[in-house]
Amino acid sequence: MTKLSIRDLDLTDKRVLIRVDFNVPLKDGIITDDTRIRETLPTIEYALRHKAKVILCSHLGRPKGKPVAAMSLRPLVDHLRTMLDHVLGDDENVAFSPDCIGEVASEMAANLESGQPLLLENLRFHPEEEANDPAFSKKLASLCDIYVNDAFGSAHRAHASTEGITHFVKQSAAGLLMEKELTYLGKALTEPDKPFVAIIGGAKVSDKIGVIDNLLNDGPAKADAIIIGGGMAYTFLNAQGQATGKSLVESDKIDVAKATLAKAKEKGVRFLLPVDHVLADKFAPNAKTQLFSGHGAFPDDLMALDIGPKSISLFEDEIADARTIIWNGPMGVFEMPAFARGTNEIAAAVARNRDATTIVGGGDSVAAIQQSGVASRITHISTGGGASLEFLEGKTLPGVAALTNK
Repeated sequence: MTKLSIRDLDLTDKRVLIRVDFNVPLKDGIITDDTRIRETLPTIEYALRHKAKVILCSHLGRPKGKPVAAMSLRPLVDHLRTMLDHVLGDDENVAFSPDCIGEVASEMAANLESGQPLLLENLRFHPEEEANDPAFSKKLASLCDIYVNDAFGSAHRAHASTEGITHFVKQSAAGLLMEKELTYLGKALTEPDKPFVAIIGGAKVSDKIGVIDNLLNDGPAKADAIIIGGGMAYTFLNAQGQATGKSLVESDKIDVAKATLAKAKEKGVRFLLPVDHVLADKFAPNAKTQLFSGHGAFPDDLMALDIGPKSISLFEDEIADARTIIWNGPMGVFEMPAFARGTNEIAAAVARNRDATTIVGGGDSVAAIQQSGVASRITHISTGGGASLEFLEGKTLPGVAALTNK
């Protein structure tokens, strides 16, 4: 952590604007999954306990720059009040501003008491938020004395509330969730405990080649082993000359796959591909399936939708010896029970390795870990799908770069 943390600041009686990720699923005004709110509670509670005047801002959905009633943050107020009950005074409530800028928001922010929270309306009700408009950024900054970014999931976007605002405040710091994300992901990429195993899955090579390139690196490789699963495995198997039937293959990425395989060999990185496969006659839950093993050609009319038991065993052996594990992307079409075994077994193998630092990033991987019921045994589950992917690719995240250096 080279950036200021909320822990480094004197918050007493200061107006602290915290950018949170409250982009939660709502159905008829009811929150159906409050994980994102829970993840940022430690930061909010820390600020309240340290007598800050807490102003919370977030986006919700994609309202395209105009107010949309179904995407209002107002339904979150009562839920947030309940979650913060133990740190709020008996008569304290979570105040709500019907706009994130303007006279009402300014007046409510100015009148806040120490230890009292205010939630602003959806930032994306203004087109200037996503445009990173300086005038809009300045208006947000005028609400506070200190800015804290705890929305890692939005840190890869240069928006007014993640990047622009930092140009108009004296101090910008990472919240506790942001700090945790940067610490775990940063250590894994710069000084991991060895052996370091990366499990990369998902549909396409094109989505993950940046991560694989960064793990192989131009200097010494960062990873000791890379396990490949999911649809992307079949582009690599094609690059090795195996015919894979109707399986997903990015024919324009065959040369990229060949170059990656050659680079891994040159660097001495173990590059593990599936050795058996669950084949199906169609992409459907009720598809007819068969197990295929070996390096021969798949039947022309079948496609691979999961890894088989030999692959699971091969991958489990590699995972068991690791001391750092990063997992991004499922091993198969885990949403369908017939093709979920590979992903579930790998999730269990990662969770069994109690000697390793285990990090899971990316929306599908997180869903898979939760579906497998082993989330509580993972060291760190990243809250940022796109942000964690870009971080693993070695890209600079605008919302992180903009924070004040220690």
